[in-house]
Amino acid sequence: MRQFLGVKLLAAAAVGVALSAPVSADMLGGLKSQATESLGSSLGGGSSGAAGLGGIGASMGLPSIGSGAASNVAGILEYCLKNKYLNATNADNIKGQLMGKLGMDTPAKQQQDAGYQQGLTGMLSGSDGSSFDISKVKDDLKEKACDYVLDNASSLL
Repeated sequence: MRQFLGVKLLAAAAVGVALSAPVSADMLGGLKSQATESLGSSLGGGSSGAAGLGGIGASMGLPSIGSGAASNVAGILEYCLKNKYLNATNADNIKGQLMGKLGMDTPAKQQQDAGYQQGLTGMLSGSDGSSFDISKVKDDLKEKACDYVLDNASSLL
């Protein structure tokens, strides 16, 4: 059912694009590869790791994660650890490295950082200014969102 809905949404987007503007072969090729990747990974045959979760993150509406959102990512990792949505060993290690890089090694510095504080509540703020409240979705989606953040956090180190 979920795959069928994804295919319908993808088809609707393709039709919308086709009707609204001239479509180049490159645009259709990109759309086709995104659909193939999305369907392949949902069927168990697609890419894995950060690339696979990038597709999941985009399909969930998660914002892109860049260096401008590093303190927020650290807060999200703490939120995910506290609520047991991530493997403690790996996530705590990456969060610690990120906190060290940001110079947020004391509770006072953590208290002063608005991005970190937002992250502690489950609010993911992207480097593009968009946001997503992880605390508002079902647990299985929280786990996927936390995995997405963890996989992207390592690129900020």
